[in-house]
Amino acid sequence: MHPAARTRTTFRSGPTPVPQPRTRRIRSLIDADALRVLHRAARVLLDELPELTDRLLVVLREQEPAYRTTLENDHAATWQETHRSLRHSVTSLLDPRGAREAAHRCTWRIGATRAEQGLPLDALLHAFRLGGSLVWQRLVEETARAEPDDIRLLVHVATDVWNFVDEHCTLVADAYRQTERQLAWRRENRVRLLAAALLDGTSRIADLPETAEGLGLPEHGRYVVVAVAGVRPQGPTGLRACVRAAGTSAYWHPGAEVDYGIVLVGEAGDGQDDRDPASALGLPGDGQAAGCRVGVGSAVTGLASVGDARRLADLALGICPPEGGTVRLAEHLPEALVISCPELGASLTERVLGPLLRLEPADRDVLLDTLVAWFASEGSAQRAGERLYCHRNTVLNRLRRCEQLIGRSLARPLDVVEINLALTAHRLLPG
Repeated sequence: MHPAARTRTTFRSGPTPVPQPRTRRIRSLIDADALRVLHRAARVLLDELPELTDRLLVVLREQEPAYRTTLENDHAATWQETHRSLRHSVTSLLDPRGAREAAHRCTWRIGATRAEQGLPLDALLHAFRLGGSLVWQRLVEETARAEPDDIRLLVHVATDVWNFVDEHCTLVADAYRQTERQLAWRRENRVRLLAAALLDGTSRIADLPETAEGLGLPEHGRYVVVAVAGVRPQGPTGLRACVRAAGTSAYWHPGAEVDYGIVLVGEAGDGQDDRDPASALGLPGDGQAAGCRVGVGSAVTGLASVGDARRLADLALGICPPEGGTVRLAEHLPEALVISCPELGASLTERVLGPLLRLEPADRDVLLDTLVAWFASEGSAQRAGERLYCHRNTVLNRLRRCEQLIGRSLARPLDVVEINLALTAHRLLPG
């Protein structure tokens, strides 16, 4: 309560004042008398701090339900906290300069501690104001008892007393909010770490209940992971904002290059995927976000298997074309088989398409495009010709040349499977 020790001239700034008229001297004497009355009453309050603490706790129990619960759970600690705060407040009336730092530290610790305990800030501020009111009331009562005529002098320090209360209310609120932000950051960071471990497949079984609580997802259920890379849409459907459809249970985990959505798609054991995970996350559909690649994995059971689901999502993402789009793994299993083992895919490409790939680039590209068009046309030379803007006989001639080069027949089913997988590996794997 340090301002109470200053005379009113303390707040002036500028050049040294010239001698003042008689009325200014009388005012200064009144301030000195007011401080004398304040200090006399404050010394009495120091001697009765335990009783003052008890009175304040009775008022808090009656007026603040949050403190009522706190007193029931830990009366001794709350009493000590209140006693320390009142002691610093009354000491600040007597020695504002010397008591300032200690009073500030005490108030800051109270704000931080109560934030950690989850006591509502409104209740904490109310307690500080009630404490200030009780101290002021006792100052008036003691002055009225000892020297009734001096009560009028307390008016001259009332502003300083209440400025002290406001200062410490501001301080305790700042401490509370700063601690609250730190706690929120720690909680969020803890959840991010738990989610990262879950997606990496390194989560401990003992951590699963905490992970489920932090992510807001059941430990047992059917999950699909969605992997997103490339250009991220802006606005309300921004991927990092984790926009969720109504009633969707999901957690969005942003990464440096790839973002992952963990989506609950059904209950464990029901074998049903209730909704499309990409749609459930509010992701754009095909063609709505150029350059945005979305890979949707297959469903797994339980949070413990989310690491496997992430790897499946990465496989689907690896199949996405560079220009963007959405690939659902269940619809592209042959491609997934190829890229799941790049070494075997590269070996298959060389074994099946090697002679063709070693042709001159222009010749090679024409034959490869013809094979791709023929497979895309479901083995129809007519439709392949339409895709390539050439006659069907041209297509057939190119296909026969391909067969001669690679030593396989497009009329034999096993050879067709090998050629198709080799073309897929050539398209998806880096050359």
